[in-house]
Amino acid sequence: MAVRPSEYWRHEIAEEARAVADGTITLDCTSFLGVYSEGFLEAVDAALADFEVEIRQLGAAASDAQILAAIERVVLALNSVSQGVAGGVIDTDEREQLCLFIDEVMTENGIEVGELAARHGVSRYAITDRWRRW
Repeated sequence: MAVRPSEYWRHEIAEEARAVADGTITLDCTSFLGVYSEGFLEAVDAALADFEVEIRQLGAAASDAQILAAIERVVLALNSVSQGVAGGVIDTDEREQLCLFIDEVMTENGIEVGELAARHGVSRYAITDRWRRW
């Protein structure tokens, strides 16, 4: 089952906090602590949770238009988070994790992402590009 990037980020924050607390690393050597606010993580998590539910409900029998509309909705929601929620940033690493998550959710629900993308003239890794601002 696909792990939401927001869950991964929370896990890494907790690991770094433990390592700083026990003295195995210093705060200036952390990559996650202080990068993401709880509001940012919650907003990302909510957008991804909605996408998971929608794709699960649509399933493999969904039309391209339905699937692309679901992708558009999650990407626009993440655009709003990236632009409007303080305490986080969607940069290269986050973008790759989010796009992989979107792909994995569709694949787990029987959607042939590569074929869908090919029918629309893009690679499977560019399926979010037309809406993405992060």
